[in-house]
Amino acid sequence: MSLVLRETFLAFRRAPLLSALSVTTIAFSLFVFGLFGLVALNIRLTIGDVAERVEVVAYVKRGTPVEVVTVAAADIQAFPEVEAVAHVSETEALARARRDLREFQDIFQDLEANPLPASIEVQLKPPFRNATTAAEVAHRLQAFTFVDDVRYGRDWVENLDRLRNVAAAVGLVVGAAFALVAIIIIGTTIRMAVLQRAGEIAIMRLVGATDGFVRAPFLLEGLAKGVLGGLAALGLSYGAWALIDSYLIRAAFFTPGQAALGMAAGGVLGLLGSAVSVGRHLRNV
Repeated sequence: MSLVLRETFLAFRRAPLLSALSVTTIAFSLFVFGLFGLVALNIRLTIGDVAERVEVVAYVKRGTPVEVVTVAAADIQAFPEVEAVAHVSETEALARARRDLREFQDIFQDLEANPLPASIEVQLKPPFRNATTAAEVAHRLQAFTFVDDVRYGRDWVENLDRLRNVAAAVGLVVGAAFALVAIIIIGTTIRMAVLQRAGEIAIMRLVGATDGFVRAPFLLEGLAKGVLGGLAALGLSYGAWALIDSYLIRAAFFTPGQAALGMAAGGVLGLLGSAVSVGRHLRNV
């Protein structure tokens, strides 16, 4: 293992310019991948923020005792999909309407009786904020005898589900494409290093060196260059994010765990690129 580490270190010392060029090329390829990751992250967070508004509202029949609604609310809170339950009385519903619908103030002032019913508002947990679960919860709420009607904005929630699915599919396809491009670029830079040491590799093969022995320094070199490139790409991504966040729109950046995962991904891509390039060269020697 020490010999492999020494060979890897010597490879950087033998061709510092080529090594710097390789790391820079890897950094920019991963930087593009990182920018896409930032876009995907912020789209996912935005959709998550919108999904927080998914709720199921059960309207209560007039004359239903408050005690009955309170007991039912406790039962609804026990549903595994439910995050929170709120009972909105008729008076609270009218006060909310007057606050939120100011353009209808004249109508509200002329009211002789409160036309708005009491309701039970049900917030769903994050994994269950979709049309299927909302429909299931609405069906269960409809079974309560004091419930007059149940609404959850079916069309809006279904459109949100479609948007979420499209974003996930596009993210998967485009992310895979960027990863493939990064592997090709990294493999090309490692291929340059392999060709530079083609004579040395041939001599090693003549004296009986195994493919594993020949391949190991290049794999470690690709791993190191991938990690260094990932670190540089992270710095570039942070700079781009800071400019966008300051001058264009508010945006979120990677968490420390996501940043570490990105650097690890750079190392894996470097390892894969090296494995492909070295394997192809060894087959032709």
